[in-house]
Amino acid sequence: MADAFVSFAVKKLGDFLIQEINLLTSLREDIQWLRNELLFMQSFLRDAELKQCGDQRIQQWVFEINSIANDSVAILETYTFEAGKRVSRLKACACICKKEKKLYNVTKEIQSLKKQIMDIARKRETYGITNINSNAGEGPNNQSAMVRTLRRTTSYVDDQDYIFVGFQDVVQTLLAQLLRPEPRRSVVSIYGMGGLGKTTLARNLYTSPNIVSSFPKRAWICVSQEYNTTDLLKTIIKSIQGRTKGTLELLGTMTEGDLEFHLRDLLKECKYLVVVDDVWQREAWESLKRAFPDGKNGSRVIITTRKEDVAERADDRGFVHKLRFLSQQESWDLFLRKLLDIRAMVPEMESLAKDMVEKCRGLPLAVVVLSGLLSHKKGLNEWQKVKDHLWKNIKEDKSIEISNILSLSYNDLSTALKQCFLYFGIFPEDQVVEADNIIWLWMAEGFIPRGERMEDVAESFLNELIRRSLVQVANTFWEKVTECRVHDLLHDLAIQKALEVNFFDVYDPTSHSISSVCIRHVIHSQGQRYPSLDLSNLKLRSIMVFDPHFRNVFQHIDMFRHLYVLYLNIKYGGVVPDSIGSLYHLKFLSLRGIDELPSSIGNLKNLQTLVVNEVDYTFQLPRKTADLINLRHLVAQYSEPLVHISKLTSLQVLKGVGCDQWKYVDPVDLVNVRELGMGYIKRSYSLNNISSLKNLSTLTLVCKNYDESFPSLEFVNSCQKLQKLWLEGRIDKLPNLFLSSITMMVLRFSVLKEDPMPILGMLPNLRNLDLFRAYEGKEIMCSDNSFSQLEFLILYDLENLETWHLGTSAIPLIKGLRIHDCPNLKEIPERMKNVELLKRNYTW
Repeated sequence: MADAFVSFAVKKLGDFLIQEINLLTSLREDIQWLRNELLFMQSFLRDAELKQCGDQRIQQWVFEINSIANDSVAILETYTFEAGKRVSRLKACACICKKEKKLYNVTKEIQSLKKQIMDIARKRETYGITNINSNAGEGPNNQSAMVRTLRRTTSYVDDQDYIFVGFQDVVQTLLAQLLRPEPRRSVVSIYGMGGLGKTTLARNLYTSPNIVSSFPKRAWICVSQEYNTTDLLKTIIKSIQGRTKGTLELLGTMTEGDLEFHLRDLLKECKYLVVVDDVWQREAWESLKRAFPDGKNGSRVIITTRKEDVAERADDRGFVHKLRFLSQQESWDLFLRKLLDIRAMVPEMESLAKDMVEKCRGLPLAVVVLSGLLSHKKGLNEWQKVKDHLWKNIKEDKSIEISNILSLSYNDLSTALKQCFLYFGIFPEDQVVEADNIIWLWMAEGFIPRGERMEDVAESFLNELIRRSLVQVANTFWEKVTECRVHDLLHDLAIQKALEVNFFDVYDPTSHSISSVCIRHVIHSQGQRYPSLDLSNLKLRSIMVFDPHFRNVFQHIDMFRHLYVLYLNIKYGGVVPDSIGSLYHLKFLSLRGIDELPSSIGNLKNLQTLVVNEVDYTFQLPRKTADLINLRHLVAQYSEPLVHISKLTSLQVLKGVGCDQWKYVDPVDLVNVRELGMGYIKRSYSLNNISSLKNLSTLTLVCKNYDESFPSLEFVNSCQKLQKLWLEGRIDKLPNLFLSSITMMVLRFSVLKEDPMPILGMLPNLRNLDLFRAYEGKEIMCSDNSFSQLEFLILYDLENLETWHLGTSAIPLIKGLRIHDCPNLKEIPERMKNVELLKRNYTW
């Protein structure tokens, strides 16, 4: 991890030398010298990282190298920014003088860095840091090999239920408590130490089909050690009411008392289930429970906590369950279940593994992380090294400290994967993170090597962290991870390791302070005073704000001109100032709560990702957005037509666009678009030009309302690379589909008159099919040889369906089935009765 900053600087220096071909010879030589010295220093950083623990001198040496690397990048970025501004006034005589002055300043600053590096070189000899070549192969070529290996071998595996080895009886016991006929609102408390699987158990209950069908209103909140009752109440209300503009504006005006009253009013007439996850203090539950009315209708609350007293005192007549440790056999079964290649485990390796698993003392998190670590170690010698390392810190009669396993797993990561893992520490504890967001942030930060499509490489990195059990899957859709999280203990590890290398720092409102040497600043709460700090001389790379009450970072936005990432909320109805256009290096911009963006947004030529609002209302997107030539991801519900969107030839993801805007678009040049999400579709519009998107693989189309019909959908057959199709709205007649590429399909509110199965059954590679209020008929027919690849089928809210005819050879590969709200379906085919019922909703 220690060489990450230097590696980034070396790349930047090399790119700069290639791009700036007209540099003065002396300046070019200085920059080349600086690059070579940093490259040389990089080879010693691995050894320094191993030695720096507990040695302040070496820690300081590493810190000084990282500082020089960051300063190098900042100097070049300043020069590039000023050079860009000079282009428009190149003929001005005064500009020549300014140019010479700027060049002089750059030369002077580079000379200063050279002196610092010479001093650092002397310190290396003093501190005895030698190049042990522990990872000499991790240069560009080896990095590429690593990426190729990940892309080839790492895919997402749905392991949500892995923790329930041996816990099936617990699930049934708790389900019985939640579904018992007792009308009084009651609390089910689950407690136990960190790593036992309390949250995973609660999630399994929350998504159980029996629970989903029994509780019309459900909500989930994470409390954690630092909590704000007002924000928790708002989270529950938003999960019940939705994130509409009206709801958000209303909540912004409410006091804690108002919110409590409003939530009680929402829940008083309905049967609800609320999960209150990760409660550390009794006061947290006491501050919330008044908002949960007892309507005598069987409502329930689930609490998870590490504290026995919190569980015991939550409800005098509630049910308390202490989560037990796994038995030795259950631990071994769980280890094998997570091991990637059991066949490669020879008897000697099995003996080693059993010793290590036994020392985990039945803690599931320790078992799965150990299994993930050993899965990436080849051969008996490598497994022996892991055991030797762990055994250093334990006595024969003691268990392995889970912190040792977690640290060992972290240290086993490549530099790129370490950076990606540490980034999870930036997010608040227990926060669910959107997979797209974390992937796009990694790209903006420069963690993802260029070569193959960066989104694919970043996704493989995420899947690798999941394989190693360092990251948990929170949600999936269409066989991809859509949301993820890290366990509390791993979140603590990420923060600890990040602090060691100054990777990021979190604003401390009690002392009104934040590190001046970290290039990433994070504001979790009470950040109103953060902008009043002296930030003018900092070369910040990222500012990430998770405080919903934070408002005024834009006050002096122009002093953050080195920013790559800006991620924040502002007051709804707020306006972004024109000065945002000065953030020339910005690659990731996420804003919530704005009505419009200024035209200066077009200056952000390096921007890769623009995410705006993420709520159900539109805003104004200026025409200058079409000047964002490097934009790859645009997620924004905007109201004005973006006539020149075809100029965005780098665009890969476009979501939130309305049909009113799309009708003005000529998409012939949008050759890189892979994912398109469009709403407000009317029957009177033509969608035929979508067929021009030659690389489109995911398409989501939503009509303006449920009574609106789609125009002709024949164009779908021209999208030769289309794999995933979501259609929400009335379909007068389903076209004959003959695309062999489609693997996933959702039809919602289609209210088809004719049975869709004969057409859908002929799609040769269809694996997932969800029908939600899609058909009004009484019969469906799956004839022989139809649905030859179908694995998962959901039939939801087909009110009139009475009969399901199934041919002998139809749907031969079915793995999962869900039938919900089909009250008149008399019987499912005999062969389907043994198919596993889907435990959670795979679609919405």
